[in-house]
Amino acid sequence: MKKILITGGAGFIGSHVVRLFVNKYPQHQIYNLDKLTYAGNLFNLTDIEKKPNYHFIKADIVDGEHMMKLFEEYKFDSVIHLAAESHVDRSISNPMEFVLTNVIGTVNLLNAARHNWQNDFEGKRFYHISTDEVYGSLGAVGFFTETTSYDPHSPYSASKASSDHMVRAYHDTYNLPIVISNCSNNYGPNQFPEKLIPLFINNIRHNKSLPVYGKGENIRDWLYVVDHARAIDVIFHKGMDGETYNIGGNNEWKNIDLIKVMCKIMDEKLGRPTGTSERLITYVKDRAGHDMRYAIDSGKLQRELDWTPSLQFEEGIRITIEWYLTNQEWLDEVTSGNYLKYYEEQYVER
Repeated sequence: MKKILITGGAGFIGSHVVRLFVNKYPQHQIYNLDKLTYAGNLFNLTDIEKKPNYHFIKADIVDGEHMMKLFEEYKFDSVIHLAAESHVDRSISNPMEFVLTNVIGTVNLLNAARHNWQNDFEGKRFYHISTDEVYGSLGAVGFFTETTSYDPHSPYSASKASSDHMVRAYHDTYNLPIVISNCSNNYGPNQFPEKLIPLFINNIRHNKSLPVYGKGENIRDWLYVVDHARAIDVIFHKGMDGETYNIGGNNEWKNIDLIKVMCKIMDEKLGRPTGTSERLITYVKDRAGHDMRYAIDSGKLQRELDWTPSLQFEEGIRITIEWYLTNQEWLDEVTSGNYLKYYEEQYVER
């Protein structure tokens, strides 16, 4: 029986990973540690919260002493580290918050793992989830690979790059058993509506403007979140110690083209005349340090660990839109902040 700590498990990607591990591995104890900030929502996990192998811990990874005590108490033998501040716009407004959570928080977990595992690393694993944004920006051609040099351009990507370096340093200096993955933009159910896709779905529902940076020509590779969770599962169990794996969806889209596809589908789903939602598009001043193109080469993951994405974007975005329209109560609760009452009633901080 493993005791697996998943940090940030009430967030968007984390909740999908927690659900997968709780359901797929009933013989393991899964501990979801989350600070429950604005983006952490226990409504994401109501379907598995009563499972006997699921446990929730409300805590902040920035509190190093608390992390040390939790490791001593629960004897975690594995860590899947997803907890992070992740919104670029917020990092521009408040970079220090990103430094504290993404860098200091990661080092606190590394220290707790190293101290409690006491160099007995048999069966242990520290898996750090990162982003393709650490690589910087691509031109019209080429892809990010695991050997691409780091060139972060925002406080968010710089903080994630720093945490990646610290994880590798603990492997090289202390032999801590680690793996790292860098993923492309995720989309799918349960994403907090500050990110492009759920934000625009919500705005279209309410006939609000759709703010597009610059001319909307920035290009991103989109990965369906359930496919990302599947990749994390594979890397956690089969990845080589000390290795990095890139996870991409093979779905490059210009922002403006993606938005127009969403508008068309939303008009269809809401019974509105074609073109209604597209008229909500408003072009706004470009974001500072806005990278032009991200594209992931996940060939290593596909060749060595036999993972491939299951959905192309056109299918995945329809599933995603249908989920948000079917779960409008979830979206309304998240945007209103009423969901905070739920975890205040259900849990108290240890």
